[in-house]
Amino acid sequence: MPEQAKKPIKITETVLRDAHQSLIATRMPTELMLPIIDKMDKVGYHSVECWGGATFDASLRFLKEDPWDRLRKLRDGFKKTKLQMLFRGQNILGYRPYADDVVDYFVQKSISNGIDIIRIFDCLNDLRNLQEAVNATNRFKQKEGRGHAQVALSYTLGDAYTLEYWTGMAKKIEEMGADSICIKDMAGLLVPYKATELITAMKSATKLPIQLHTHYTSGVAGMTYLKAVEAGVDVIDTAMSPFAMGTSQPATEVMVETFKGTPYDTGFDQNLLAEIADYFRPYRDECLKNGLLNPRVMGVDIKTLLYQVPGGMLSNMVSQLKEQNAEDKYYDVLKEIPRVRKDLGEPPLVTPSSQIVGTQAVFNVLMGERYKVATKETKGMLRGEYGQTVKPMSQEVIDKVIPGEERITCRYADTLENELDKLEGEMKEWKQQDEDVLSYALFPQVATDFFKYRQAQQEKVDMSQADVKNGAYPV
Repeated sequence: MPEQAKKPIKITETVLRDAHQSLIATRMPTELMLPIIDKMDKVGYHSVECWGGATFDASLRFLKEDPWDRLRKLRDGFKKTKLQMLFRGQNILGYRPYADDVVDYFVQKSISNGIDIIRIFDCLNDLRNLQEAVNATNRFKQKEGRGHAQVALSYTLGDAYTLEYWTGMAKKIEEMGADSICIKDMAGLLVPYKATELITAMKSATKLPIQLHTHYTSGVAGMTYLKAVEAGVDVIDTAMSPFAMGTSQPATEVMVETFKGTPYDTGFDQNLLAEIADYFRPYRDECLKNGLLNPRVMGVDIKTLLYQVPGGMLSNMVSQLKEQNAEDKYYDVLKEIPRVRKDLGEPPLVTPSSQIVGTQAVFNVLMGERYKVATKETKGMLRGEYGQTVKPMSQEVIDKVIPGEERITCRYADTLENELDKLEGEMKEWKQQDEDVLSYALFPQVATDFFKYRQAQQEKVDMSQADVKNGAYPV
């Protein structure tokens, strides 16, 4: 056999975003990241994922940090490595669809503050909800020469999700003007030999680079990466070992070692990686000690493959049942989830569709009658506010939950008026930088609380003594 041409596998490091989002609820503070940047910058990563996803909300809400400030500090530190973020299409990083002017402005500010690659996804894989973010990235790129739009497909299983479906999507993504494609397997459902089929088929359908993102939840992720790389995938997402495995990604060092001496050899220095791992290990120990890292999320949960339910959705469901003293209904709800998912057009289970399906399944079981009570979000889904599902939704359920209501068939954002000026007007007393209006747009209450905290810090006010109700802040 002729010797295989070299094709080093590229690696996106997730320790500064998805790894700690998956394991410790996105609580790693910026101060902890900064001292190790210099070493991480020397590794030779394809990119470092460090922003977006839940980092924005968690920074403002729990860490009392400005997420834009974090991004600028990371950009200052990483001289050579591309920075990457996760972006929920028309929902940006919030939980509702925003008008196009907000999406445009957010993309513009993300890139000008230091992001190179924007990974854009939609919970229904409705490409109409991704187009504006892709266009905004491309406009910035034409003007400034920076910015890369990567469209992520939420990977899921079901009758509708055939190889033809995935290859058809790949072609459409290329036509949309995206720079690359990511297969985003949030629940660890992609098994090794299926990865071979999927990557082979997608590679034959598109010239765009293909990146694979998965989670170790079901225990197969490392083997899935091995088969995907052999099938020609271009980039894989991994996490430094102290924050790898469990509900996070496969370990960076393990994947580097796996491909050593093969045509896919990364060429990374294991000694340098070991120094980076040594840096994060004490923090991991501290998180185990203070309970931020629950050993439960470190293991393998094969139920993920049986019920196709991502880990976060499972824990959410357990706590909902606990509150209602109905933990004995656990298996009934697990059986109800696929039925609700089918009623709602078989969407992939990822934020926010996973929460919508899970919560509705809990209600259906607890009420003893399906859809006797429907959540506001379920109604929105049935109306078409979240977009078009791959399969039609159940007419019977539509008639029961939103009888006679008009359904939306266009792109929902087309029904929204521009809203930047209005948002700017609402928060102008707190504005200290252009980006503040975006923080407010995404999380009005949380951002306002943060702005008050920031002002108090600047004026050296003791918040613990403050009479918040009457707005009296003793110095």
